[in-house]
Amino acid sequence: MMEQFLALKREAEGCLLFYRMGDFFELFFDDAKDAAGVLDIALTTRGEHGGEPVPMCGVPVHSAEGYLARLIKAGRRVAIAEQVETPDEAKARAKREGTPVSKALVKRDIVRFVTAGTLTEEALLEPRRANMLAALAEVRGTIGIASCDISTGATVLEECTPDMLGAVLARIGASEVVVPEGWEHGPEDAGEMARSHFASDEGEARLKTIHGVATLDGFGSFTRAMLAAAGGLIAYLDHVGRGNLPLLLPPALRESGQAMLMDEATRSSLEILAAQNGGRDGSLIAATDRCVTGAGARLLAEDLSSPLLDRSAIEARLALVHWLHADPLSRADLREALRAIPDIGRALGRLVAGRGTPRDLGQVRDGLRDARQLRAKLESLPDTPALLAELLPQMGGHGALVDLLERALVPSPPTERHSGGFIAQGYDASLDELRETSGNARKAIAAMEARYRDETGIASLKIKHNGVLGYFIEVPAKHGDRLMEPDSGFTHRQTMAGAVRFNSVALHEEASRITEAGGHALAAEEAHFEELVGEICNSAAAIAATAAALARIDVSAGQAERAAEGGWCRPEIDEGAVLDIRAGRHPVVEAALAKTDDRFVANDCSLDPDDRLWLIGGPNMGGKSTFLRQNALIVLMAQAGGFVPADSARIGLVDRLFSRVGASDNLARGRSTFMVEMVETAAILSQASERSFVILDEVGRGTSTYDGLALAWAVVEAVHSQIACRCLFATHYHELARLADSCEALSLHHVRAREWKGDLVLLHELSEGAADQSYGLAVARLAGVPQPVVKRAKQVLDKLEKGRAETGGIAAGLGELPLFAAAFAPDEEEKDSLAERIAAIELDALSPRDALDLLYELSAEAKATKS
Repeated sequence: MMEQFLALKREAEGCLLFYRMGDFFELFFDDAKDAAGVLDIALTTRGEHGGEPVPMCGVPVHSAEGYLARLIKAGRRVAIAEQVETPDEAKARAKREGTPVSKALVKRDIVRFVTAGTLTEEALLEPRRANMLAALAEVRGTIGIASCDISTGATVLEECTPDMLGAVLARIGASEVVVPEGWEHGPEDAGEMARSHFASDEGEARLKTIHGVATLDGFGSFTRAMLAAAGGLIAYLDHVGRGNLPLLLPPALRESGQAMLMDEATRSSLEILAAQNGGRDGSLIAATDRCVTGAGARLLAEDLSSPLLDRSAIEARLALVHWLHADPLSRADLREALRAIPDIGRALGRLVAGRGTPRDLGQVRDGLRDARQLRAKLESLPDTPALLAELLPQMGGHGALVDLLERALVPSPPTERHSGGFIAQGYDASLDELRETSGNARKAIAAMEARYRDETGIASLKIKHNGVLGYFIEVPAKHGDRLMEPDSGFTHRQTMAGAVRFNSVALHEEASRITEAGGHALAAEEAHFEELVGEICNSAAAIAATAAALARIDVSAGQAERAAEGGWCRPEIDEGAVLDIRAGRHPVVEAALAKTDDRFVANDCSLDPDDRLWLIGGPNMGGKSTFLRQNALIVLMAQAGGFVPADSARIGLVDRLFSRVGASDNLARGRSTFMVEMVETAAILSQASERSFVILDEVGRGTSTYDGLALAWAVVEAVHSQIACRCLFATHYHELARLADSCEALSLHHVRAREWKGDLVLLHELSEGAADQSYGLAVARLAGVPQPVVKRAKQVLDKLEKGRAETGGIAAGLGELPLFAAAFAPDEEEKDSLAERIAAIELDALSPRDALDLLYELSAEAKATKS
């Protein structure tokens, strides 16, 4: 057995090997140590190898999916080694080979590799998140990308230049990336395959074979780089599936210029699909997703990741959202109907991949039937938008298949395929007869049990069944001797601690009838299962189109629902360089404030060619970063085809969106916070165009004052005069306000704040003009910095500002400052007037009114001293 395991382990190519032994998947050696640690299960030993105990752990086959999910999430890959013959077949093979039957070992083989990008099982996938696999190939300096979600079969081919690869991969968000062996441009954690698999002619041939076409021209004009990537993708899927390819729909061509580009830093900064902590809560999609199906949620995520650049396509989506927004009753009925429809796209994917169950057949049946009914309802509504009119034909045309599945399947098919019971009564007369035979035999056994009780006088006699002995007669041990007599008609089989088990000729005959009929019935159901799967595979493309249409309708209905909840507006899409947003809000922040009954302060943003760069000042926590992000998100949401959180919005199409708001260390790559900031700024300056929208926050804050100011100054000038794009630039450098004199398209703005009785009041309102001060000390006090430190900072600030005013150098006069401790030492000339006043009060002489007035005076004096 160990030799067999080691041979399979070599074939597993670095994966953890799940080695099937009966009802368990066992792991050995280092695999066992690794898995036991990840899964928190017991690590034991089994026998010896090389004189050392062999580490071992295992998981039950029936619950293996849960353990697989945890291993995949932990970054492991798993090879599944199944028993490919029965013990009887192994013994027969041993006889043919002339080896001892007692040493016959059941043959095992790796039937599948389980990797992050090749999952299809419900238990291993998140219902509301796509699971993408991508393959990359380079041909003459151009990188081809083939990506697919094998759980639904959606496949896309595209290409990019090397400098754009990061942005494209960030958009795809693949769980797994495969590249040619030794290729230097891929992600650090990418898997590798032999370069020979990434050949364009091989990729083209495989695509033609899979889709049964003589040419790919009907799908799109694919480049050599795209086809090379497709070849690598198909070869990888062939490898992990051990020759059983999953569902691959005809490839869609994604051309450059189809979607707004955003790099990884921008996506992270805007928290589109995940918050900074990696979770969904706090992200844009969490605040906007009102889809009632998993397929709809996955499509919404794709929309937000790839906002459109085609104005007509955006308007088509907006028109459907508007139509549903205007009719709350129809929208509610539609969402209720959608909520009941199964995820037929993923059920189809499992069936085509050979991992389906009877339940998946039932989901396809129910989903197609419900889609046809929903189509009829939608067609009866007036003024159908153009996009819906395009979608409705895809939701019908499955009448014969639905009829077949309804006749063939029971109403609620089971998830277990090999136990039978999913083919409906009346579908197959011979199957019904086998079931009747089996059922009659069971009735005969029940009658036999009653007869044997009467004949033997043993009221506790029972006929039982287990997987080892089959059917047997069992009596308590005290009655065993009676059935042991030679003329009893019973044959002894097994003696237990408290019972004795027997067989009889009549029982053996009935058991054989049950076994034979049951086996034939299971075989018949298995044959029907394969036939039904075949029928579904023949209609795979049409079923996938129905699933896609349902998802798009769900997205539109969900966006309409969210717009109605939040009072969002339909944006106006413009071809010009304009961004005019009235009373805009941040969807995530507003949703968070709503939970505490707080109100979000809305602000306007109006950029045009004559006023395209706003320089925004004001205190920290005043709302600058929120204002920057909310406008970027409104642009993104509008071009994704949804309503936006504003009273009105006119959006000039944005080709690339850049966000450099907040930064952190990237120690794994040896980058400090300032280095990360500069890398992101460099990407903006080298890649942004006139049609881009850029938000920048506190450029230059990670270095010295002069360096930072100089860098910020130069960046503002470059964005204004060289790139000439729409930009919001937040800063604390008051000196940058001078740029308004030389940059004609730059205007000054600030977030308002006030100090009231020593406290800072943040108004979160945007006003025109430069900020009067930074309020840094007030914010520090608000944050809980100890009062002596704030007071000391005030002393240093006064010296700095005095030095700058007198000499032009901010450091002038700092040498005269005493050290911190000395600065707060008691001074004979300065008395604590507040303490003296309190000590001088004659309490008995004060009336209640006088005491209250005095308390107000002391409070005011204490606050003045504190500030």
